[in-house]
Parts: sequence; C-alpha cells; structure tokens
Amino acid sequence: MSDTPGEGKLPDHYIGIRRRFGNYGKVLSELGQAAKDAGPLDDKTSELIQLAAAATLRSEGAVHSHARRAMEFGASREEVYHSLILLTSTIGFPSIAAAISWVDDLFGD
Repeated sequence: MSDTPGEGKLPDHYIGIRRRFGNYGKVLSELGQAAKDAGPLDDKTSELIQLAAAATLRSEGAVHSHARRAMEFGASREEVYHSLILLTSTIGFPSIAAAISWVDDLFGD
C-alpha cells in the first residue's frame, strides 16, 4: 500500500498504473471523484455501496479498500459486515463468504 501524501492508502498496483499511464491515471482518479460528487450520498454510504459492488465482482483488493475507507468515514464493523450479508440472496453465499474473509483480513480475525 502506498503512503504517498494525497494518495492515501491506495494499493501499490493502482498507484503504479496511475503513474505509468499519466493522463489515463489522472482521468481515472477524477472519474471516481466526479461520481461521488454527482449526488447526495455521504462518503460512508458511498463506500458501503462500492464495497457491495466489489463483493459482487469478487475483487479482494477492492473489498479491502472500500471496507477500510467505509470505516475511515465512520462505518462500524457491524455496518460493513451487514452491507455484505444483505447481498446473500442476490449474489450467493460463496461470494459473501469470500468477501467476509477479506474483511476479516483487515481486523486480523
């Protein structure tokens, strides 16, 4: 993970892509911010929604990132886990079990 000022705790691979592909990386970053700025949802809710999407895609890195950021914006552990459990009937237990294990990584559980 990168601790570069202004880049937060973004995955090194993501930071590398942004650096290697200049304008593409800049636009990619701006797109994420523009999407967040487009509506009334607060940062915590936005991260919980993105966490749910990451679980749906079975993207371990994105689950880690959005769960961590949701908590940085005030989400409790219970809210993070609940946002995943709510998806069970939609994406199935195996995907939820995987996402829960990835969130557990953050807590050392």
